[in-house]
Amino acid sequence: MVQKRDYYEVLGVIREANDDDIRKAYRQCALKHHPDRNPGDHEAEHKFKEATEAYSVLNDKEKRSAYDRFGHAGLEGRGGVDFSGAGVGDILSHFQDLFSDFFGGGFGGGGRQSRAKARGADVRADVTLTLEDCMKGTKREVAVHGVAPCEECGGNGAKPGTKPAACPQCGGAGQVGTQRGFVMFSTTCPKCRGSGQVVANPCEKCSGSGAIEKQRKVVVTMPAGIDGGQRLRVPGQGMPGPKGAPPGDLYVDVEVETHPRFERHGYDLVTKERVSFPEATLGTEVSVTLPDGTEVATKVPAGTQPGTVLTIQAKGLPQIDRSARGSLHILVEVEVPKRLSKRAKKLLEDLAEELGEGAESRAEAR
Repeated sequence: MVQKRDYYEVLGVIREANDDDIRKAYRQCALKHHPDRNPGDHEAEHKFKEATEAYSVLNDKEKRSAYDRFGHAGLEGRGGVDFSGAGVGDILSHFQDLFSDFFGGGFGGGGRQSRAKARGADVRADVTLTLEDCMKGTKREVAVHGVAPCEECGGNGAKPGTKPAACPQCGGAGQVGTQRGFVMFSTTCPKCRGSGQVVANPCEKCSGSGAIEKQRKVVVTMPAGIDGGQRLRVPGQGMPGPKGAPPGDLYVDVEVETHPRFERHGYDLVTKERVSFPEATLGTEVSVTLPDGTEVATKVPAGTQPGTVLTIQAKGLPQIDRSARGSLHILVEVEVPKRLSKRAKKLLEDLAEELGEGAESRAEAR
């Protein structure tokens, strides 16, 4: 048999410690070693049980007096105090009020409060959009596969015209008490499995489960400006909760198809536009059709060089939940003719001579 540590040593207090000191010491130990903060850590779980056992004795005047006089042996006549074999869920459930007071409900308790928060499973789906969809916003039907509330019984599992009854074993509490020494632990009721209800006349369509397998479609709104890699949450459109508990949520992961003419960078759009050598030299105007069909015209200044980027404000994608938009960036590519007529060649030679850009001027520059 493993020798138990001194309870005062476990909590790190002196024997003359008052009730407030003991309470503060236990709170620190419980916070440090709580299972929710140390998932899968068996050493932390052991220390949490050990501290809770120590506090259950030292916080009780009669038990503390017996312990101070006779040590652990002084508690044996009172049914013994040993939490080492108890499950963490049982301890949390039994001391639910204590933990709620200490932690403000921040940790799981396993009691009625936890059952009240039970909900259905979440569901994930994928949606592929075009760049036009991202600019304008759209709606998509998303197929959700899984269980849905039974329409025949309304999800309660009982035959139409009847209702579930309170579980006779737990009285509708969903928990039953188990005496271990002087401590009463609460565990999930084996008859109703924690629901607090039993169905005497089960629904024929769902066999009393309250849910049936089916596919349903959910219309999801895709806001203008949405981008690939983003996820939308649709509350209440996941799997139904057990026995009428709230359903889970639907999460939609968005992908965007590659556009043949536009690249997206955040809320900005980038495209290429070709102009002829004369147009780049003399100046011109180009018109760009955006993915949503909008026509955007802009001037190409005279003397525009290849690789110049023209930026037009507020012609990109709309920013989600804002009135602002991104910009449109046009990369100018200058087309150089590969084949020239004799007249065109002569004109270019004359132009080069006029501008001083002939072979002789280049040689002089060297």
